[in-house]
Amino acid sequence: MAFTTANALRFHVQRLPAAADATGRPVVVFLHGLVVDNLSSFYCPLAVPVARAGHEVVLYDLRGHGRTERPATGYDSRTAVRDLFALLGALGLGRRRLHLVGNSYGGTLALHAALARPDLVAGLTLLEPPLSGAWVENMVDTLSAAALSLEGSPVPSELLGLRLRKAAHLTAIADELLNRTSLVDDIAASRTFTPADYARLRCPLLIVCGEHSELVPGAMELAEHAPRDGTAVEILPGLGHDVLKESSGSLRKAVLAHLDATAAAAGGANATPGGVLVR
Repeated sequence: MAFTTANALRFHVQRLPAAADATGRPVVVFLHGLVVDNLSSFYCPLAVPVARAGHEVVLYDLRGHGRTERPATGYDSRTAVRDLFALLGALGLGRRRLHLVGNSYGGTLALHAALARPDLVAGLTLLEPPLSGAWVENMVDTLSAAALSLEGSPVPSELLGLRLRKAAHLTAIADELLNRTSLVDDIAASRTFTPADYARLRCPLLIVCGEHSELVPGAMELAEHAPRDGTAVEILPGLGHDVLKESSGSLRKAVLAHLDATAAAAGGANATPGGVLVR
C-alpha cells in the first residue's frame, strides 16, 4: 500500500511497472466510479493484464474514496482533474503522455481531463461513461435516497457483527461521503458536455457500453461529434451498466487493442479507424 500527497490531500496509489520496455508509450491511468468504488475494481480485470502487455500503470482512489483522505469538500469534476494532474506530478509523471481509462463516473472525469489537458492526454478508454444531464438528475436522486437510508443506520455495525468487514467498510465510506461531504451537491452542480466539447477532443477514443445500458445513446452522441479518426464504440451484448465486472475477456481484448493503437498514434503512426462494433 502506498500513499502520496498531492493538491493538499493524501491519496492511496498503486503503480504497476510494465512487464516489457514501455519507452514511448503513454502511462495508463485508471479512474474508478462513485461512492463504493475504488481502485481495486480495475486490478484483476484490466490493470494487471495491461501491465503484463507492456504498459506502465497507475491506479488511485479518488478523493474521499477507498483509502484516500476524505475531506468535506472538493468533489466537483474541476477539482478531480486538478487532483489527477497534481498526483501525477507528485509521482514524477507530470510530463508523461497519458492514456486514461475511466469506468462509469471515472469516464466522465477522464473526458474532462482530456479536454483540459489535450497536450498530455494521448488516449481515452471510457467504460459506461455517464454523459447526459438526465444521468446527473437520476444519480443525484439515487445518492440522496441512499444518504437518507444511511443516516444513523445500524447497518455498518450489524455487518461487522456478522464478520462482513469489507461490506461494513464500504457502507461506512458511503455514509461518510453522502452525509458528511459535499459530494451530492457537487454532482448536482455538474456541467454536462456539449457536442462542441466532443468536437474538441484530439486523441484516440474507445467507448464500451453494455447492450442494455441506458448510457448507450450518450455514447453514440459522443462518437458522432468526436473526430472520426480513432474514435470507436464497442457494444457488448447481453450486458447493462456492468461491463467491467461481467465481461472481462471481451473487455480486456478491446482495451488492449485500443492501448496499442494509442501507443502507435502517440509515436506518430496512424490511429485505427473508428466505428461501432457489436460482439
